[in-house]
Amino acid sequence: MAGLAGVYVIGGADGNRQQAGACSAAASLAAEIAPLARGEVAAFLPAKNPNALSDLAFRNDAGEPITLGDFRNRVVLVNLWATWCAPCRKEMPALDELQADLGGEDFEVVAVSVDQTGEEKPRAFLQEIGVGNLAFYADPSMKIFQDVRSRGRAPGLPTTLLVDGEGCEIGALMGPAEWASDDAKALVRAAIDAQRKAAPEGTGS
Repeated sequence: MAGLAGVYVIGGADGNRQQAGACSAAASLAAEIAPLARGEVAAFLPAKNPNALSDLAFRNDAGEPITLGDFRNRVVLVNLWATWCAPCRKEMPALDELQADLGGEDFEVVAVSVDQTGEEKPRAFLQEIGVGNLAFYADPSMKIFQDVRSRGRAPGLPTTLLVDGEGCEIGALMGPAEWASDDAKALVRAAIDAQRKAAPEGTGS
């Protein structure tokens, strides 16, 4: 899989195989924030036919199995990365800064390591570069990568998916981006604001 490190194809097709209408709200949100896909995040592709992603599975910092469904009512920026991927390593401080600035009850950056050698190397790397705001998530089996790829995303690493509180894809960016930029924050804030407006009263979102 190391050969994928240099692949940053920006695919234009929506390879969604989910039932029509399952993520209609995400499709509307994607269209709403599409004008914000500019500057540092111009490569962001709003989803016309969003994938349902709540079943994507990985492990949390304690090694416990979780899915994106566990982040219900929260906007999530899912980043698939590996230590052998040079662009992944380069963008990690920006993802850490994005989490520091916008992370909370309504939003989280979920950076999932797919290093097949285990957790020791990615944990050491994050500690070495001073990442202190991102929780550690991993899937050494790389199944999450294969699952995302089977849905028409993740031609290589890094791949980043913006997901709504129902686990539906808002859009994707294949390749690295400056996630701490004003452009990126404006895009994410728009998704957070829309999620807050859509959340039923009493959810706390």
